[in-house]
Amino acid sequence: MRRRTWTTAVLLTLCAGLAPATTARAAAPHGPGPLPLERLFDNRAVSDDRAPEVADFDGAGNSLSAQDLTAAGWTAGRGIGVERARLTWPRSAGSGPDNVRAAGQRVRVTGRGDALAFLVAGTGGDARGSGVVRYADGTRSAYTLTAPDWRTGPLATKSVALAHRNTPDGQLTEKTRLYAVTVPVRTGRRIASVELPRATGGAALHVFALSVRAATTGWTGTWAASPAGYTTVGPWADRTVRLVVHTSVGGPRVRIRLDNTFASTPVRIGSASVAVQEAGASARGKPVPLTFGGGRGTQLPAGAQAFSDPVNFRVPADANLLVSFHLPEPVAAAPVHSQAIQNSYVSGPGDHAVEAAGSAYTSTISYWPLLTGVDVSGGPGSVVLLGDSITDGVKSTQGANRRWPNVLASRLLAQSDVPRYGVLNEGISANRVIADRYPGDGISTDTGGVSALHRLDRDVFAGTSARTVVVFQGVNDVRWGASAAQIEAGMREIVARAHARGLKVVGATVTPCEGESLCTAAAEVERVAVNSFVRGPGSGFDEVLDFDAVLRDPAHPSRMRADFDSGDHLHPGDAGLAALAGSVDLGVLAP
Repeated sequence: MRRRTWTTAVLLTLCAGLAPATTARAAAPHGPGPLPLERLFDNRAVSDDRAPEVADFDGAGNSLSAQDLTAAGWTAGRGIGVERARLTWPRSAGSGPDNVRAAGQRVRVTGRGDALAFLVAGTGGDARGSGVVRYADGTRSAYTLTAPDWRTGPLATKSVALAHRNTPDGQLTEKTRLYAVTVPVRTGRRIASVELPRATGGAALHVFALSVRAATTGWTGTWAASPAGYTTVGPWADRTVRLVVHTSVGGPRVRIRLDNTFASTPVRIGSASVAVQEAGASARGKPVPLTFGGGRGTQLPAGAQAFSDPVNFRVPADANLLVSFHLPEPVAAAPVHSQAIQNSYVSGPGDHAVEAAGSAYTSTISYWPLLTGVDVSGGPGSVVLLGDSITDGVKSTQGANRRWPNVLASRLLAQSDVPRYGVLNEGISANRVIADRYPGDGISTDTGGVSALHRLDRDVFAGTSARTVVVFQGVNDVRWGASAAQIEAGMREIVARAHARGLKVVGATVTPCEGESLCTAAAEVERVAVNSFVRGPGSGFDEVLDFDAVLRDPAHPSRMRADFDSGDHLHPGDAGLAALAGSVDLGVLAP
């Protein structure tokens, strides 16, 4: 059933600041023509620790540390990959003006894509304002941009956090932040220029970099995992990590995505490869080397990502791959997805990325560090499953790929009524809709991730060729005391933001959990209320999957059916996960 009641154009206006999609010609712009962003720089944010007085980012003499930025891998003129976009850290950073205080200036930006990417920060508070995108055909659209404050903004959504703040009186140990923010544009139309926002209120909105994010045409995501925390690892030095991942769809070419999310230091990748798994750490045939910008390896600055170059390699559907990468320099902490439900491998000393034999891989790990995506060429695009531990596959059989997203992917492959979408599992164990488990910065043992609201841009909107998102969360919110009203507000925000990006949004009801220690009678009241909201017309969801009805015991609706229960009363076992996937009308996944 179709549940959308607001038009896409209205949602674009309300939620993303975009004007309704019309063909009306814009009025002739006034003032000077657009200029490259660097020619508009009028503020200096970065200072050498030995001469902090040369910069005044916030009007009070405070600034970012050039040494901290270098330690993070953010060197002058460096390209930084963030959320599928590429932004260039100013070449003048540390030597002159390096940002512009947005006040309606016109910037020369050209290209076609699905979003504009800004590298920003606010001073004097969170800064917000509206700007205009002008297209080559004479039309334009409005957008709204928010730049969180460089000292107090959320660590959960920052691109990089630095350890210090430089002041006229010396350096203070205090976190400072920079943010990458994307706003949607009209896909397919050539952008001619961008008018920067005019910030309202007393805060200043600083723009360091701006680019057009290209749409991911010709690629489908076959596997994904969300960074869920930043934990100690190894330590690894001159070791090769060989990760086992399971594909959904196949294709004739492949690329991988590596993310140094949440980090404060860069990571060097010496080499990388991909292969089909034979058994354990052994490959079926010689692994195919991967390159990055033509080179064998790459460096991932703190908070940045990198895609490998496309390579001819036929990826089979519904199969295990081995993705290997050599870490030539010490790595003591890394972003991880903790609940892999799969063993992967770490070698002894040396680069063993292109070895077919598994004999060099002498230890195992049960999490996925750094790797966040595998894409294949062609295909119809991807369905993103935004979830918690039930989507993550906790309590499913280790190494058997019986998570409900795996079963759903197999169902899609076995039919021809709807496109055979890639299925991207963005579930994180312990994750919540509205509250962060992991704070988003620093080394922590908590791998419950930042909230769905805080990871939505990175894990869903920046996903490869995302077409539809399924939102299956809320049980952890009610277990930890959130009210139904709070969860509903978070879900409404997810729906509005996703619709503004042109995605179809499918809601899933929260499954029963009575008998688990935190699933109290009070939590049950809130769960029932959330499910009434999800099923109702006011949620904004385009479609609804009633997973509560699938798993509940008909004689005791607040409990899970015994034959679906893994034994902890919260997580379904293999049979329950298969029942969830089997209940999905595949037609609801099609946009």
